[in-house]
Amino acid sequence: MPNARPDTPAPATPEPPLSRQDRKDLTRQSLVQAALRLIGEGRSFTSLGIREIAREAGMVPNAFYRHFRSPDELGLSLVDEVGATLRGLLRQARQPSSAQTSVVRQSVQVYLQYVRDNRVLFRFISSERAGGSRVLRLAIRHEVQRFVDDTARDLAPLEAYQGLSQASLHMVCGLMVNTLLAAAPEVLDLPADEPQSEQAMVQDFVQQLQIILLGAASWREAERR
Repeated sequence: MPNARPDTPAPATPEPPLSRQDRKDLTRQSLVQAALRLIGEGRSFTSLGIREIAREAGMVPNAFYRHFRSPDELGLSLVDEVGATLRGLLRQARQPSSAQTSVVRQSVQVYLQYVRDNRVLFRFISSERAGGSRVLRLAIRHEVQRFVDDTARDLAPLEAYQGLSQASLHMVCGLMVNTLLAAAPEVLDLPADEPQSEQAMVQDFVQQLQIILLGAASWREAERR
């Protein structure tokens, strides 16, 4: 029997079969992505029905109920995803650096990049934060408070903010977080081919946050009187 040619490719190793949990996760993610595609087409989340989401995902409606009890529960998973990911990114951006200004600027840049990379998610968040179902409004409000708590925890050890009462520190951090959240629609409307407009937006938000932080230091002095 002749020897095999040396350039004959080795037989491909078959992919291991997906586990039941893997298949379940893929189906769940397909439903989430289907909802996001519909939102990306200009639909409001509150207008989406179970049958429509399932049809977009190529499934029967009963498949939806194996993963979510309602569209609101699917929406809650989106809120959790945005909150967990963005809080982690901003926590990393707030790590001590050579100057406070660079930390503020880095945080703004990280936030703007995340908004640009997740446009549909932020359209969903912006829309549901202002309207939508009460369940989602409360969930978004809870995530905002977690952002505030995280920011306050990072600022508290800094010398400039030691002596501020906890209530005042959380008020300052709330102003910072809400300033960034309010910026999301402006970021989404920013043309991709105008880097100068983006730089101007970054500078504007950096200055807004710096003004809030400077005001916090002055407020600390007022509290001491």
